[in-house]
Amino acid sequence: MGKTKIITGTSAAAEAARLCDVDVIAAYPITPQTTCVEKLAEFVANGELYAEYIKVESEHSAMSACIGASATGARAFTATASQGLALMHETLFQASGMRLPIVMMNANRALASPINIWNDQQDSISQRDTGWIQIYVEDNQETLDSIIQAYRIGEHEDVLLPVMVNLDGFVLTHTVEPVKIPDEKDVLDFVGIYEPKHAYLDPDRPITQGPVGVPEYYMEFKYEQEKAMERALKVIKEINEEFANKFGRKYGNGLVEEYNLENAETVIVAMGSVCGTIKEVIDKLKEKGEEYGLLRIRTYRPFPIDDIKKSLKNCKNVCVLDKNITFGLNKGALFTDVVGYLKDKKVSNYIVGLGGRDIKPEDIVDIFKDGEKCGDMSTKWVGLRKDLVE
Repeated sequence: MGKTKIITGTSAAAEAARLCDVDVIAAYPITPQTTCVEKLAEFVANGELYAEYIKVESEHSAMSACIGASATGARAFTATASQGLALMHETLFQASGMRLPIVMMNANRALASPINIWNDQQDSISQRDTGWIQIYVEDNQETLDSIIQAYRIGEHEDVLLPVMVNLDGFVLTHTVEPVKIPDEKDVLDFVGIYEPKHAYLDPDRPITQGPVGVPEYYMEFKYEQEKAMERALKVIKEINEEFANKFGRKYGNGLVEEYNLENAETVIVAMGSVCGTIKEVIDKLKEKGEEYGLLRIRTYRPFPIDDIKKSLKNCKNVCVLDKNITFGLNKGALFTDVVGYLKDKKVSNYIVGLGGRDIKPEDIVDIFKDGEKCGDMSTKWVGLRKDLVE
């Protein structure tokens, strides 16, 4: 049931939050996320969603409001991008350390300086160690579906962690696509009513939340967070399968998605909307009798290394695409996470699309061809203007 709408990625995110019947929305504008919280304001004003809509003075305050709401047992949602996500940095640790299943949509956008409002993934990659589950989507339908799944994942008693759903700024946030909107009753049946295990406001059973973690206890808190991340690998797979059974859509095994890997010796590993372009290139090369593959990383944290190794076991050459850069190492974060586990493969790194630089189909072809003969752990900056650099 349900209906199909032609909507942007930010509207898809807002629709998902509405369908999950969130209790609290913390809103602060930042391009290219703003239209998400604007749409949610419209839902609240029109009576389509009964929620506390809090207009805060900064992104730091937005996450602080979500922390307070979630700590009382409310289902909380917010959205941000780029500098806004960076301003949240302190509070992201607090949300995960307090084991609060907040869901946030992040519109991936480059970080200043120089000021840039276009897409890359440096903002969320920079937050990879804050203890948040991170999901990277390919299209607007996956945006909606992933936010619905995110509440089930984060609120699962074996997990109890916040979830960040990342979609590429402008590429998805401001592009309209057909999105199937499920029936609200079906979504509520899927996500269930949030029944917090440890976080709630009850004067008859007072508890302390976010206390001082003295040395005798702090390390154990961090250990338990890590174990929750590890358990999330299994939970994400299970919920992806449950979602497929109920709504007819699934995203690989929830952690990774394989595309044309059966006979491919050279495979690209990537995240986000660029994977759609890669799939088209693979299809066109296949028509010419050339076999190449894609392994899309959907869940970046927790990092699904066992699934990656299994998916890549039969290939020879691995080309890792990164829309971020680790300065001083001249490598992307995805590459550094992958390469140590692929000792029997030829692996190369390709820095692409920083600051919204176009990633063209011919660039993907060149990467495949280079990966076949390279594989020496080198890093190439694809599309770099040689006239502007040394």
